[in-house]
This record gives sequence, structure tokens and C-alpha cells, in this order.
Amino acid sequence: MQKIGKLLDLSGKTAIVTGGANGIGYRIAYRFAEAGANVVIANRSEEEGKKAAETLRKKGWKATAIKTDVSIENSVKDLVKKTVKLYGGIDILVNNAGIYPVIPLKEMTLEEFDSVLAINLKGAFLCTKYVAEQMIKRNSEGRIINITSIDALHPSSIGLAHYDASKHGLWGFTKNIALELAEHKIWVNAIAPGGIFTPGVEKFLTAVPVPGHVDMKKMIETLIAHVPMNRLGEPDEIGKVALFLASDMSSYMTGSQIVVDGGVLLK
Repeated sequence: MQKIGKLLDLSGKTAIVTGGANGIGYRIAYRFAEAGANVVIANRSEEEGKKAAETLRKKGWKATAIKTDVSIENSVKDLVKKTVKLYGGIDILVNNAGIYPVIPLKEMTLEEFDSVLAINLKGAFLCTKYVAEQMIKRNSEGRIINITSIDALHPSSIGLAHYDASKHGLWGFTKNIALELAEHKIWVNAIAPGGIFTPGVEKFLTAVPVPGHVDMKKMIETLIAHVPMNRLGEPDEIGKVALFLASDMSSYMTGSQIVVDGGVLLK
């Protein structure tokens, strides 16, 4: 039986975190690097990715950034190729990159619908396909973690039909791929965050139409009122769950989704 420190030790492992420069993605990258992993931050913004990786390296951890657009197949192939060249293989993948512009159905264009699915769902497919290919080629255990949302289980707001479609799809994708990859000792699980206060969520809150002259503080208070724990979550609270799924702490889990929402779905 392994000791607790060994169970959470990712030393020698290589992890790719898409959208890893900010918010939830960054805190996942942070926890992985702290646990000893070689962390690759895959980000559309090269500048933000490099800045995040440099912050982790200054702590004495191993991190690099690779400019990636997960919706473009050749960009994902390049990410996998460069990561394998740098570290010899890939052990952990976190499909975290995602967007959620607020657009009511009557105003939503086909291009806007497609753009959300391209990043949130097609991006996860492409990364999973090519990373799993490398994992199988090396004949080593692997972990794939998909960041879904409580919207994969229940809608949270009008204006997110495209986002909800992508997250329901990602949850279904998670379960099916878990079945397919289990024989290769690749475990596939998901995390469904609720309201996590990130820069992206702050932008979302300011975009949601509200009656009267309600300020940002009031909007957040209204959102918190629906959370049994009476607060929004912090990005690190997703990072810690991701570390659990990436480590031997979750050795008998695949095809599962962990809800981290402060109890919102209870209501």
C-alpha cells in the first residue's frame, strides 16, 4: 500500500493542460507542477502561456508553454509532437480550453454556434485522439480529464444553448472514450465545476442582462444566494480535484464525473 505522499506524486509524469494560462486551467497546471509533473501549458495566446509557464518555473517547477489552437487539427498535432520531443511522452491530458459567450438563441448565428463547439467539443476530441495515440504507442498508463460543467447536467442560464450542447456532448464523449481506452489502462474522467470565480466568469456576469441598475457586486450576491455553501468556488478547488484524478488516488475510477459546485445542483 502506497503512502499518501507517493500517491499524489507526479514526478516523472508529463501533463498537457489546454487553456492552462488562466483561471481553472492555471490552477490545475500549478497543482500538477507542484506535484512534480512536467507541465505543458497549451494556450491560444502565446504571451499568456509563456507568462504562466515562467511563473511556475520561478518556483523551481518544470513548465513550458506551446501556442495551440485546439480547434485546429494541425495545431493539436504540433502540440503533441513538441511535447513528446521535449519530455519523451505524455501521461496526463486535461481538456480545459473552453469559451462561453452569452447569446440568446434568436440572436445566435451558425458561426457563433460552431465556434463554441469547435473549441469546447471538437478541441477535446482532437487532443484526446492524438494524445491517446501516443499513450497507447508507449504502452503506459494514462489519465485524461475533461472539464465539463454543471451545465452538462442542468442548464444554468439563458443564452448558453451552444455551451450547454458542447458540455453535454463532452460528458457523453468522456463516458464512451472511457470504455474504449480502459483496455489500454487509460482512465478518462470529468470534472463539472459550478460557479468558479475566474476572469472569464467575471466577464460572463457582466454580460448577462439584468433588470434595473444592478451593479457587479449585487449580481455576484444574487449568484451566491443560490449556492448552499454561500460562496463561489475558487479555481484551486478545481485544481485539487484534477490532481486527485491525475494521481493514484483515483486508481479505480474511469468514466466518472465529479461535480464541484458548492451544492448548487441540490437545488
